[in-house]
Amino acid sequence: MRKPSIQLTLQTASLVTGFMMWVLISSLIPSIKQDIPLTESQVSIITAIPVILGSLLRIPIGFYTDRFGARKLFMISFTVLLFPVFYVSVANSFIDLVIGGLFLGIGGAVFSVGVTSLPKYYPKEKQGFINGVYGVGNAGTAITTFGAPIIAQSLGWQKTAQLFLILLLIFIVFNFIFGDRKEVKVKQSMAEQLKSVCKNTTLWFLSLFYFITFGAFVAFTMFLPNFLVNNFNLDSVDAGIRTAGFIALATLMRPIGGLLADKFNSFIILMFTFIAVTLSAVILAFSPNIELFTVGCLAVALFVGIGNGTVFKLVPLYFSKQAGVVNGIVSAMGGLGGFFPPLVLTAVHNITGQYSIAFMALSEVALACLVIVVWLYEQERTENHRKFIGKTKEL
Repeated sequence: MRKPSIQLTLQTASLVTGFMMWVLISSLIPSIKQDIPLTESQVSIITAIPVILGSLLRIPIGFYTDRFGARKLFMISFTVLLFPVFYVSVANSFIDLVIGGLFLGIGGAVFSVGVTSLPKYYPKEKQGFINGVYGVGNAGTAITTFGAPIIAQSLGWQKTAQLFLILLLIFIVFNFIFGDRKEVKVKQSMAEQLKSVCKNTTLWFLSLFYFITFGAFVAFTMFLPNFLVNNFNLDSVDAGIRTAGFIALATLMRPIGGLLADKFNSFIILMFTFIAVTLSAVILAFSPNIELFTVGCLAVALFVGIGNGTVFKLVPLYFSKQAGVVNGIVSAMGGLGGFFPPLVLTAVHNITGQYSIAFMALSEVALACLVIVVWLYEQERTENHRKFIGKTKEL
């Protein structure tokens, strides 16, 4: 096996690349709208559609990473991504953007590669932090969200999209050269793994937590550029910079969340996370100006980033033998958590003329997650107490 540090660096950089492709359309949508007439409902569909494959493919990609290794999965994924990126660059209709955006979802699906592969290189007591470092690859969304609108002002959105093809080719070569050909492989039936984990309620609780934390990250990333332009009359570059700030903060907090989960009880960290998200969403629901809305957004970014890092500390602790498929399921649910909010926000706005109800829904779901985390924490304490009493009796 190659050095762990080389694989951590390569796989994190590859995730940056994948996530850059994932948000390509949502970052360029203000420029695209100038050439392709789109309604607000169509925009919400276009920005949400990359999340579908970006979520559903995480399950098989996590499984096949265990079977074939990260090197092959990254190379195959980036090769396939060449086609939708080019297709988007020559799009001239709503349907073209939907088709291209759907397959751009592969860029988000590669998240399952590293969270499945990297724990093989590190001891359990470091896996929260390592997965958090890998999660810094989320910064790819910030790079595209910030950089694409600026480049598009000079080159146009079509040529801007085509520049991303060069980056994909570079990382296909990097993974070919530096990827680990001797990574430990796990050969199990996907059906058997799914059967063994799907009855475990812990899997679905972790999926719900990631549905909220990573789902909020994805939803804000996809929705904010167009939302800030329409709701607060910002120009596309200013909206891109603010969205990039949200992404950067959430991304930087992810390894911190993993580190905290390595050192303290993960459920306590999640309690603070969901309390904060509950309150932050209330602020967003009643923000009369861009200043207060910014405070709410940054608070959400801070705590969903911590939550993201914490959840993936728990996965290998509970499912060490089925890590590939479980990582896929949990991360898929997180991705799907980013699919529905843009659609709900648009629908609520079309019906009521404002977004408050949709933001309050986020607050209520986060509050429900808090209740579940407290219950899990108490269960864990009770179980640990029983084990302690049992050992005491043995002595």
